Amino acid sequence: MDGTLVDSERVWDTGIEELAELLGGRLDPAVRARMVGTNEDASVLMLLESLGLPLSEAPARLLWLRRRMKELFAEGVDWKPGAQELLLEARAADVPTALVTSTPRELAEIIIDQLGPGNFDITICGDEVDQRKPHPEPYQTAAEKLGVDIRRSVVVEDSVSGVGSGLASGAVTLAVPSEVELPADLEVLRLDTLEGVDLAYLRTLADA
Repeated sequence: MDGTLVDSERVWDTGIEELAELLGGRLDPAVRARMVGTNEDASVLMLLESLGLPLSEAPARLLWLRRRMKELFAEGVDWKPGAQELLLEARAADVPTALVTSTPRELAEIIIDQLGPGNFDITICGDEVDQRKPHPEPYQTAAEKLGVDIRRSVVVEDSVSGVGSGLASGAVTLAVPSEVELPADLEVLRLDTLEGVDLAYLRTLADA
């Protein structure tokens, strides 16, 4: 979802930067880059550690961040180029479709409502699995619930964590980096954008 379907990583930037300032510091770009594709719990811990603050503050700071992100998400998010067109084509063709995100349900629902809940057969959020990305469980769970063969499913991801989850699950994995470049030695198919990507192209990936 974040950074793949919608340009919400920039919104996360705002929330986390504001939290850093509230704590009397500044968000290190390198630390922010490590946060992309993880979850809010991990992001808060990384921020506290980078600012030299006690990790015991994490629960209270997490509550603040979640409240702020609700406000920011409610203002609206923009689709990533090509994402809406591909999703609508998949829905029109009755292709089983799942949204799999590390974002907790409480926050994700705000964006899902904007994307159109009917555009997904199922949605799986970060607080609904035992192991979050980069563990394969989120995508394996999605395939099981959809009743599809994970090996003929295409995962579209933008982050190291998400790509790792897709690859580990056994799915065909397509990386479309957003805010952070992927390591050069990460063996995965990459595109600069989803613009022009259609079902015919995804079928060639699955067939291959």
